[in-house]
Amino acid sequence: MNTKRIIWVLSAMCAAAVCAEPFNGIGTGMGNLFRLSDAKTRSVSPENFTGEKGKAAMAGEEGSAWHAARDLGQGWKVSPFVRIKAKDTFTLADIDGPGCIQQIWLTPAPMDKTRGMILRFYWDGEAEPSIETPLGDFFACGWARYCQINSLAVCVNPGSAFNCYWQMPFRQKARVTVENLHDNEITIYYQINYALTPVPDDAAYLHAQFRRENPLANAGAYTLLDGVTGKGHYVGTYMAWGVNSPGWWGEGEIKFYMDGDKDFPTIAGTGTEDYFCGSYNFHHNGRYTYFSTPYAGLVQVIPDDQYEKPGQRFGLYRWHITDPVRFDTDLKVTMQALGWQDGGRYLPLKDDISSVAFWYQAEPHNPFPNLPPRDQLELK
Repeated sequence: MNTKRIIWVLSAMCAAAVCAEPFNGIGTGMGNLFRLSDAKTRSVSPENFTGEKGKAAMAGEEGSAWHAARDLGQGWKVSPFVRIKAKDTFTLADIDGPGCIQQIWLTPAPMDKTRGMILRFYWDGEAEPSIETPLGDFFACGWARYCQINSLAVCVNPGSAFNCYWQMPFRQKARVTVENLHDNEITIYYQINYALTPVPDDAAYLHAQFRRENPLANAGAYTLLDGVTGKGHYVGTYMAWGVNSPGWWGEGEIKFYMDGDKDFPTIAGTGTEDYFCGSYNFHHNGRYTYFSTPYAGLVQVIPDDQYEKPGQRFGLYRWHITDPVRFDTDLKVTMQALGWQDGGRYLPLKDDISSVAFWYQAEPHNPFPNLPPRDQLELK
């Protein structure tokens, strides 16, 4: 048997061995959608707060939309949303595992108050959240205005539909809450779709952390993430960038310090727009140009009829889906804020920068820094 034939036979044997293993229903895609699984599909929503089998659409007069359904009765869109009182926290889902959250659809009202709606995820009964971020920023829509996003991890669709496709495995329990920081109640429509199924030993937990500095405490220096210890991989960045100076603002480099790096990182980028998979100031025909792709995008320019003017705001995302940044013991991520001054010299900026860093890691994780108070979260 020649070498090519041996390689072909070995490859076929490996493929057959993989397919022979029972499929747990996690990580579905076009390449494995044909495979059967013993995973159990469940969904939590205001029509079924527990996700139990055969327990959906049972609401009666206590349902949030009973007034609209009163002539039709039970089963006719009686409870499609929840109202969260001022200064209150509502549990969207409390799921017993093992399993994996596979998709979230959510629409908040009012849309312009999403900076004061705090989304938190807790895995396996932990006291501190692994995800803590304003609701809109988690869905890459941080300026509390609608923008259409067409990416693999997040889609934002008309009129204010937030969709998340990050895979979120858990072993014992998943709890998801929304805190309303406002003085008035808010309304949330939502559906959390998940699979109940065994989770692989090497499955890590999704984490997401929000930060904001307005303005930057140290000119030109912004920290996206710090204090992460353990083994994992960095998978995404969302930034809401408010410019306080005239001129181009994105000359800065992203830097990944990992596994003991001190003064110098292992990975450094070549410019802010380069990191977000654009180039040359996102400039085309004399203006900033929107784009939204599976892995990266410039999805907000507010206002969009100006170019390099103080006061403009930008929304950008970069998902490391095919190129996760892996670390074994620790991770720190920073972004420079650089413009230009006379003489072709860099100008460190003191801009208004918010971000959400996304990563997977083995638990336990270190506690997050405290979120800014409501007045420092709000967009003015």
